[in-house]
Amino acid sequence: MNRYERAWLFFAVLMVVAFLGIIAYFNFAAGLKPPQEAEVIDPLTLSTDERFSSPRVVEVVPGEEYEVYMVARMWSYYPREIEVPAGAKVRFYLASPDVQHGFHVVGTNVQANVIPGYVTVIDTSFARAGEYLIVCNEYCGKGHHFMKARLIVTEGER
Repeated sequence: MNRYERAWLFFAVLMVVAFLGIIAYFNFAAGLKPPQEAEVIDPLTLSTDERFSSPRVVEVVPGEEYEVYMVARMWSYYPREIEVPAGAKVRFYLASPDVQHGFHVVGTNVQANVIPGYVTVIDTSFARAGEYLIVCNEYCGKGHHFMKARLIVTEGER
């Protein structure tokens, strides 16, 4: 082995050690964890939780504020169709009983991961009326491409 090969091999090993050191530092020394305000939920008993046993849209303040309780489960979202008025504040509560899923409202900046064991909360509003597709943007298995729901934003008061 000539000196250039040895130098590149040393550099490659050094980079691997540096990357592993960075990962170890952030996992153990820095103690990176999910946000402390993240709500923990047992994915095995999700179907008995009063919020997620019957996924739905709740009108908190008529025409102004809504809460959407959704379950992301292989390979679909429940409820499959959501309707809210344009301009209303919408808070999504999402949970998964099986694997990690993505939640993306196509054509908007609404995007999050739905991780088993945690309740994902998203606050947003939709300025324009129309139909939006909700897709899973995190590969969740062989039926992943079928995982979708529909968001209907109706003309609302502003």
